[in-house]
Amino acid sequence: MSSPASSTSQGVVERVQNFVAENKRAVLIGAALTAVAIGGAAYYASTSGSLGGGDSTDKSERKKDKKKGRKRKTGKEDELPILEEIVSPPAPRVTETPEEEDELTPIKIAEMTDEEKAKAAARFKAKGNAAYQQRQFSTAADLYTKAIELSPKAEPVYFSNRAACYVNMTPPQYEKVVEDCDKALALDKKYVKALNRRATALEALERYQDALRDFTASSILERFANDSTSQSMERVLKKYTGQKASEILSTREPRLPSHTFVSAYFGAFRPRDNTLLLATQALEAQNYAHAFTLVNEAIDQGISSDAAKAEALNLRGTFKFLMGDVSGSKDDLMASLDILPSLTQSWVKIASVHMEQGDAPKAFECFEEAIKHNPDDPDIYYHRGQVHFIMNEFSQAAEDYTKSTALDDQFVFSHIQLAVAQYKSGNLANSMATFRRTLKSFPTRSEPQNYYGELLLDQSRFQDAVDKFDRAIEIENSKPPPINVLPLVNKGLALFQWKQDIAAAERCCEEALQIDPECEAAVATLAQLSMQQVKTERAYELFMRQAELARSEPELLGALQFTYVGISLGVTFYATQYADTTLHTKATKAQLDFMNNYPEMVPQLTQIAHTMM
Repeated sequence: MSSPASSTSQGVVERVQNFVAENKRAVLIGAALTAVAIGGAAYYASTSGSLGGGDSTDKSERKKDKKKGRKRKTGKEDELPILEEIVSPPAPRVTETPEEEDELTPIKIAEMTDEEKAKAAARFKAKGNAAYQQRQFSTAADLYTKAIELSPKAEPVYFSNRAACYVNMTPPQYEKVVEDCDKALALDKKYVKALNRRATALEALERYQDALRDFTASSILERFANDSTSQSMERVLKKYTGQKASEILSTREPRLPSHTFVSAYFGAFRPRDNTLLLATQALEAQNYAHAFTLVNEAIDQGISSDAAKAEALNLRGTFKFLMGDVSGSKDDLMASLDILPSLTQSWVKIASVHMEQGDAPKAFECFEEAIKHNPDDPDIYYHRGQVHFIMNEFSQAAEDYTKSTALDDQFVFSHIQLAVAQYKSGNLANSMATFRRTLKSFPTRSEPQNYYGELLLDQSRFQDAVDKFDRAIEIENSKPPPINVLPLVNKGLALFQWKQDIAAAERCCEEALQIDPECEAAVATLAQLSMQQVKTERAYELFMRQAELARSEPELLGALQFTYVGISLGVTFYATQYADTTLHTKATKAQLDFMNNYPEMVPQLTQIAHTMM
């Protein structure tokens, strides 16, 4: 289970993400604006025109759609999409009979003037519209095909309407939808309905990255006003990031997370006697990689004592858990209990595994088993309190922290978490009193200063919070390395929220990364600060670094989703599209293409940004 220290890294990330999420639309538009300036929005250069594009008919249809509250769905549409009239002139009065029109032979067509062909094509289109409204999709598609063949000038609406037919056929012909929308967009890059139609087909084909790209381009063109498109973008985002997370995890070598995280995790357990002398010494020296190697060697070479073997399996299972190998961790922890059922730390850590898998009832069963073997082990109650805390059951959490402290009042984290649980329960006075007692009882520990500072920051008591973070930093700097860098990150976040002093916040995070290069909280905070300044390319690099540091699949999913949401209108989509190539080369080409083809988008994006920020 986690200590306050092991969960603080994520807490810092959540606080800075919440700050940005409150201003999400402004940030997104700012990112889009910067993407135009640096050439990050490459795909939009190939599919999108000016934000003010489209004629009055297309705009009026968007208003009608909004009034009807239509929701876009994947696959066949429950309500037929309106067939566009955005390019063709009003259909002329039909003078020929249907029979005469159907009898058009190649010879007759060759003898027709362009004006006659255009009129005939418009009539086929009108027939296609009628057949479509009667849900005769194959017939409608054939009629649109005739319109396409006859028209002397390629009309994007014909291809888009035929694509609508393919969407609604049984089964839908999504590849043909993509082909026709490609043709429509090649003729009219600002064609939002074709973009959305293609995105729907791409989603059905599980080409999530391309679908996400199209929905995002559509959002730009519609000035971020279409909620249906935004919902589609978020839906596809979840699918895409889930797919990417699975790909990353399937190829990533297991490794320990940051020193800050591992130290915090082991700090959540009281020290134990252990006969694995060398591994224990490495653990005490916080040389975690070496400790993991030594415990593996001890198990491979054989351990004579059952108690020592159980302890070794417990330790290796702990390392596997920290490395994200949940299944392997569970196997080792269960093996340790097969040898020594009274090893309560293994019961507690298996509870961690169950919580990682989202199975709280199983976690509580493990705690009950641990209590049967050793009802006076304070770690059991501390970690059970952590489960209650995660589940927002703060009163129960406080009871367990109090029980843990009664059994051993020298464990600083029980005191800290009790104060935090009281705060979460709304007992501000009790919480502050508990923190003051803890500060007095543990004057040489940085953790009470740091977490008290977090509560003060939550109350917008910025100066008091910074004072506490400074004191925590001072205590850490007085210790031999390695030191805990989280107070530095918290100070940076406080300065950002208090004074909007981004430069000072960045300096704090960069100093933290010099000490612990894999501190996720520092990386995530720098990424968010870069996004606030619309330094899109830098933000992308940092967000992807955060994803690399993610320990488990849920953490990785969260990192990826925020990556693509946070800078989805900037360099991210382009960079991920070409993840196996040189980003800067592609970004440079994107800049040239975009600026050459769509210079009119720059002032319009600027206008939107100024309006909505």
